[in-house]
Amino acid sequence: MQRILIAEDAELNRELLQNMLADEYLVDTAADGALALEMLRAHPEETAALLLDLQMPKADGFTVLAKMREMGWMERIPVLIISGEHSVEIENQCFELGVSDFIHKPFVNSIVKNRVRNAVTLFTCKNQLEQKVALQEKTLKEKDQIIRIQTEKLREAKPFNILMMEFQAAIMEVETRLKVLNAQFSQQFNRNPFESIKSRLKTPESIYEKLERKGYPVTVESIRENLTDVAGLRVICSFPDDIYRLAEYLIKQDDIILLNEKDYIRSPKPNGYRSLHLILNVPIFLSDEKKYMKAEVQFRTIAMDFWASVEHKLKYKKDMENADEIARRLKDCADSIEELDYRMQSIRNQIDRSLH
Repeated sequence: MQRILIAEDAELNRELLQNMLADEYLVDTAADGALALEMLRAHPEETAALLLDLQMPKADGFTVLAKMREMGWMERIPVLIISGEHSVEIENQCFELGVSDFIHKPFVNSIVKNRVRNAVTLFTCKNQLEQKVALQEKTLKEKDQIIRIQTEKLREAKPFNILMMEFQAAIMEVETRLKVLNAQFSQQFNRNPFESIKSRLKTPESIYEKLERKGYPVTVESIRENLTDVAGLRVICSFPDDIYRLAEYLIKQDDIILLNEKDYIRSPKPNGYRSLHLILNVPIFLSDEKKYMKAEVQFRTIAMDFWASVEHKLKYKKDMENADEIARRLKDCADSIEELDYRMQSIRNQIDRSLH
């Protein structure tokens, strides 16, 4: 049974409350505030609730509340004020100090039991939730520490650094081929098919986290075999048809191997995300050998890239209000962007026809 403490200088009131609550709780009593504080100090963790009279000898209820706040007990122990008055001013003052509820005289058995039960249940749930959150925070900190240690080991390992150099070489190889195609388009169609290329090499922290999450061993060979996005490129095009034309010419090259294709332009994700993803095996040429490395290439229009950038920033904001409404509006924007892309492409086609 849970332990509660009744601090009340009137013996009759102590006995009445004790009799009402004895079938559900272990009930301790104190006739003054000083004794109540001593008993709280002896059982701070075991006390599930305090029923507190405001007018007591040695230390009144406000003194007890002040000491409880100082010791941090108010965060763990619900306090219910025993009161014979209905003073709004006093009640507001008590609530501002963190009191949970009031028990008014004369006592009504069912009301006393329900108010105490509700306060105890609420604080029990609150304390359990806080303990769970604290445990989760501790686990996350331990996980972060493990990630830091492991990634530092990766950074110091020569085979890992060689592998990262090879992935960087794959990025440079794809960039070179795309730039050659861009130059050819410029001559053939009198315009450039893409606006810019952005590249990134996955960080050791991100590599380690992904291997762990997917249950793969944290080894150089595991990275090479199991991860397809260590080397990443994003190609920003002006129009949707440039995306497909550029991607087609790239994968038609006889030493480029297409491993996987995900077309989120023709089949957008539910949130509205659009992009063409290619997983490629790309040849790199080292001093003593030619080898293939995986690279992920994403093709987007300028508008698609702008939407994805904004959506990514909003997605990781904490405690957003109206999250569903924001998601709906983002989806509407994505649909509008698709319409805009194809309208602009239609205008470009009309201009091209008028020039020929």
